[in-house]
Amino acid sequence: MGNLYPIYLNLEGQLCLVVGGGKVAERKIGSLLECGARVRLVSPQVTDQIKKWADLGQIELLQREYRPSDLTGSFLVFATTDNAEVNCQVARDCEERHLPVNVADNPTHCSFFVPSVIRRGKLSIAISTGGSSPKLAAKIRRQLESQFGPEYAEFLDLLSDVRRQVLADVEDIGQRQAIFYSLVESDILDLLKNKKYDQVKERLKNAYSGYRS
Repeated sequence: MGNLYPIYLNLEGQLCLVVGGGKVAERKIGSLLECGARVRLVSPQVTDQIKKWADLGQIELLQREYRPSDLTGSFLVFATTDNAEVNCQVARDCEERHLPVNVADNPTHCSFFVPSVIRRGKLSIAISTGGSSPKLAAKIRRQLESQFGPEYAEFLDLLSDVRRQVLADVEDIGQRQAIFYSLVESDILDLLKNKKYDQVKERLKNAYSGYRS
């Protein structure tokens, strides 16, 4: 296998098929719902949480064995059963239809891998080992979680608001870049971490007040 091409997908409103109803499927569904995906799950047996999602109308549940027709309309497919033969069949059916598929615990049948992810608001950091060692990816994620705290979510929200205002108020592209650079390189993250919000407001004000056109 060559190098993988990292990519972030917009799954808002996209149909994703999950085959299998155990804990692995449950984790996949949780992540998909966080991204606004529509989820169709096929499995004779499901966990209590999956049943709850179905009862609340958050996912489409087909409580039976997998059929190739279940793939219709799918954007992504996840094979998560504890039956290797079923998982391989799902993979073969996806390959015939040119559908991206992820097969749990079988990298050779995957056309994409799901990374271990850290989320801090709009910030997401993905770690992948190309299916070689999900445990190592999880270990690296835990290490990074302590480095990137919740203050990064606050900082990105601030930067997003400031960016809109700067784009509206400052015409010169060079001045815009200078403002953005000064904010990113400032001590605002530390101030947010220590909840010194008055000083944060002062830093934001000073960063671009002199550039308004």
